[in-house]
Amino acid sequence: MSFDVSAAAYLSFMGRFSEPLATLFADWSGVRPGQRALDVGCGAGALTEQLVARLGASSVTAVDPSAPFVAALEERLPGVDVRLAGAERLPFAEGRFDAVLAQLVIHLIPDAVPAVREMARVTRPGGRVAACVWDHAGDRGPLATFWSAVHDLDPDEPGEATMPGTRDGDLADLFVEAGLVDVESSSLTVTRHYDSFENWWQPYLLGVGPAGSYVAGLSDEQRSALRDRCAQLLPATSFDVSARAWCARGAAA
Repeated sequence: MSFDVSAAAYLSFMGRFSEPLATLFADWSGVRPGQRALDVGCGAGALTEQLVARLGASSVTAVDPSAPFVAALEERLPGVDVRLAGAERLPFAEGRFDAVLAQLVIHLIPDAVPAVREMARVTRPGGRVAACVWDHAGDRGPLATFWSAVHDLDPDEPGEATMPGTRDGDLADLFVEAGLVDVESSSLTVTRHYDSFENWWQPYLLGVGPAGSYVAGLSDEQRSALRDRCAQLLPATSFDVSARAWCARGAAA
């Protein structure tokens, strides 16, 4: 799995979903003017941009373990404090932020509970911690058709359905285990339009995330077979894709 790609590649692959999701997620998380917020695993900055719109650049901090993403975000949002760091070890003092958010990150962390606990550590007592993850386990994520085609050809490939947070209630359970209180959960849905199958398929060739890494590891023959199977599962003309994300929020103790 790789996110050591350009921000432009990530935006081409997931931006059309992550950007509208960020608007909904920032609203649902309840961030408001006067707060200091941290975006954990900021990626190309979809959520960071929404936080800046609500709080102002000087009140927003962002971290990501990918150097290309950090560099791109520093250029995109020059007033934001952007640092190279992962969720497992945040370079901040206890209780520094009023709100700590993680969009589409928790499922990619091998040991998610310590990471959520670390997010809570840097949140002031009573402050908000929130996260969201695509519904990969329920086949309602934006990559559902891709992984369905993969499983038709390669039944032993686990895909992303077994990752933490991808099932209804997973994130809330992680939050409670990490020590957060007043935990609530919900879901958010976004719908995006594709002009053609090729418009849908091409981003999978950019090597982004688990799906991109899977495609990159195939032989030419296997990749062609996967493309053909995906084409069989999708309309021949333009089409819409709806994607659901599970969300959880809680208060730091």
